[in-house]
Amino acid sequence: MIAVLFFAAALAATPAELSPQARAAIAPVLDAIAAERAAQARLPPPKDDAEKLIRLGRLDQAPRLAFPKVDMTKAPEVERAPAGKALGAAVNALDAEIQAQVLGMLPPEGWFTRSRYGAEASKAAFMIIQHSSVENWRRFLPVIQPLVATGEVDGEAFALMYDRLEVTEGRPQRYGSQYRCSGGRFESFPLEDATRVEAWRKEAGMPTSYADHLANLAVMKAPC
Repeated sequence: MIAVLFFAAALAATPAELSPQARAAIAPVLDAIAAERAAQARLPPPKDDAEKLIRLGRLDQAPRLAFPKVDMTKAPEVERAPAGKALGAAVNALDAEIQAQVLGMLPPEGWFTRSRYGAEASKAAFMIIQHSSVENWRRFLPVIQPLVATGEVDGEAFALMYDRLEVTEGRPQRYGSQYRCSGGRFESFPLEDATRVEAWRKEAGMPTSYADHLANLAVMKAPC
């Protein structure tokens, strides 16, 4: 039933006046969500909250892993903005659904620690919440920060949420994880300290250097 409701929402979010080319441009993301939903529908119910978090994390990541496949240059120029809006509406609806489930599972101690839920489930919860709202970031960052030092929370995930809050509130980012689309190309938001960003990334356990991150942005096709 949930999958059916999502398909209806996705179709409603995709304006009927979009051309086949515009629909095809955003199809990779919608298809990825549908495929992950279908895969999970074939599974038995999750045995516990940890397994549920892992599944929700995969659903959260499905559209994001497909974003590089979106190529708006294949859509008529006048339809790129409406197509992007339709795509955003579908992903936002999915995010809201997932986030509500995670918040409803929050334990009394305030976060999903590795020792209780496992590393994969803990990181999944983090990624989902970092795709939510400023209010949630402000709420959870003070709870999570001391847990990074004890190994209860993934350092890279913390870095992503930290940067996201800084950028959203108009401050330079520390870890160089956030980027924007400008002039048809992706670029990094300004840094707090360019001389320390590599050390901060290494300390957080981020798998790539900032230099490699910039190189990756340079070859990505920007959907804007």
